[in-house]
Amino acid sequence: MIRPIYLYGAEVLRKVSAPADLKDREGIAALVQDLKDTLVVADGCGLAAPQIGVNLRVVIVDGDVVAETYDYLKDFRRTLINPEIIEESAEKTTYSEGCLSIPGVYCDVVRPKTIKVRYYDETLKQVEETFDNFAARMIQHELSHLDGDLFTDHAAPIRKKMISGKLQNILRGKVHPRYNSKLR
Repeated sequence: MIRPIYLYGAEVLRKVSAPADLKDREGIAALVQDLKDTLVVADGCGLAAPQIGVNLRVVIVDGDVVAETYDYLKDFRRTLINPEIIEESAEKTTYSEGCLSIPGVYCDVVRPKTIKVRYYDETLKQVEETFDNFAARMIQHELSHLDGDLFTDHAAPIRKKMISGKLQNILRGKVHPRYNSKLR
């Protein structure tokens, strides 16, 4: 089912998400399918459960959307349930990030270049996997949502000042993304 994506200012985006109950296979499967359906319509490369109003630790990423720029991400798709970063590189990279919950806003964000993540996949099998470059970036961005953290929180102070008007416009409902969205 396609769900509305909650926009900047919605309380659900600032809450720390609870672990998904792995015994609730049907509930998790339905949530994952809703995330996938919603992401396809929104044409993004990742989506976290809080972005569709569910404070559970579930995210999906899909590299096909950015495969034209990052060819190694063709067919790269992951569902991460109850993920945790268990290692991260000292080496950092900077990239201009955007977010379906903050349409039209982009900021440079510094994140570790490589991460190792422990998570459960769609079959509820526990996996440990290392990601680097843009795959690591997508996953870190989505995992931040699970802790109530938005990419704009990591912007340089001058950039925060520059985007404040755009953020205020989102809060006032003066933004109309091409996908179904919800302010509160």
